[in-house]
Amino acid sequence: MAKAEKMLKITQVRSAIGLPKDQKATVRALGLKRMNDTVEQADTPVIRGMVFKVKHLVRVDEV
Repeated sequence: MAKAEKMLKITQVRSAIGLPKDQKATVRALGLKRMNDTVEQADTPVIRGMVFKVKHLVRVDEV
């Protein structure tokens, strides 16, 4: 039986308006489109790095 993959619940809590393009692109790449959007992503080093880059805009909960 395969081990269940850890997931992260990522919620955008601040707007990306007026931020550098790379941070806006990171928010979009996470799958977030507007404030209070929530997505679930696999807990991988890539996703963790993206979350770290925009940590001032998002809230992260482990699922």
